[in-house]
Amino acid sequence: MSSTPLRSRPVRVLLVEDHDMVAEAICLALERSPDLQVVGRSGSVASALVDTRRYEPDVVLMDRRLPDGDGVSAIADLLALAPNVRVLVLAGEGSASVAARIAETGGAGLILKARGLSELEDAVRKVAAGEVVFSQDLLGDVLGRLTGRVPGLGANLTPREREALHLLGEGLSTAELSGLLGVALNTGRNHVQRVLEKLGARSQLEAVTIARREGLLR
Repeated sequence: MSSTPLRSRPVRVLLVEDHDMVAEAICLALERSPDLQVVGRSGSVASALVDTRRYEPDVVLMDRRLPDGDGVSAIADLLALAPNVRVLVLAGEGSASVAARIAETGGAGLILKARGLSELEDAVRKVAAGEVVFSQDLLGDVLGRLTGRVPGLGANLTPREREALHLLGEGLSTAELSGLLGVALNTGRNHVQRVLEKLGARSQLEAVTIARREGLLR
């Protein structure tokens, strides 16, 4: 049984999710509970901003990856529009660095799509009641990173290595990357190799995948 306090009216939820089947399943799950009310559904960051002003939700349940941007990056704009709204991020996978970004920007929590719908309902109730929701396996790292005790993965990348990583994220080859950075091919290869080593990746593709997961690339 949830320990969140009773409310005099249902929690008003704005769902921001661009996949129809996922959105429909979430809406059905939330609306079967009398204490939860889906007041609107948005499919992009831009429409979420408009609909937050329009519907005045208590909770914005925001997918992390949307057609026009990153849901985590949108938290600050949502809070600027509605300072009292609680933003709960919904993601396919989570990491401590992404969770820390959510907390740092004022988000109320992170819940994974793999979790059950009943757990999602409970998370919405908790953030509406003022709680912060992160899974236990992420919470320790989140607190550590917020207090500076635990450096995030990729925190030791140099500015040049970060440039190389971003170019890898755009799908460029080592030769193309070297040309844009204005360095010799061997130097470009060295930058890429150090990026792989610092991210613990065995290939450029794996490095980009890790970087996206950790919030180093958007």
